Amino acid sequence: MDSKDILIEWAKRLQSLAQAGLTYGKDKFDIERYQEIRDISAEIMAWKSDTPIKKIKYLFCNEVGYQTPKIATRAAIFKNEKILLVQENDGSWSMPGGWCEVNLSLQENCIKEVKEEAGVDVEVEKVIALHDLSKHSDKDYPYGVLEVF
Repeated sequence: MDSKDILIEWAKRLQSLAQAGLTYGKDKFDIERYQEIRDISAEIMAWKSDTPIKKIKYLFCNEVGYQTPKIATRAAIFKNEKILLVQENDGSWSMPGGWCEVNLSLQENCIKEVKEEAGVDVEVEKVIALHDLSKHSDKDYPYGVLEVF
């Protein structure tokens, strides 16, 4: 892991610890320290990722409560030994899916995303995989992301 990667990982870890402290801390001076740690973690992330601090703070520092991974669904849809792919905004191809909505189950979210992205009505049969994107993606996220297939 190069120094850029390790600093980003440390920044994510500091953010997570600061958020837990902001959630569970009682002492006002500790709360101030946790906020400062959170701000420093955002500055590190912005500096190492060449992303404006305002955007980092929007993505990185708006969470409240104990930090947990974001969840996305993807659908593996087969027909005649072919798999359905949709084109993403960046031009790449992927299985249809997206971020889980707060008020939907994994199954409902998967059905919604397939309809939105591919215009297809589907039935969800089973979960076949759970991927931690930090282990299966070149893209860096300021928080953990799990994809359910």
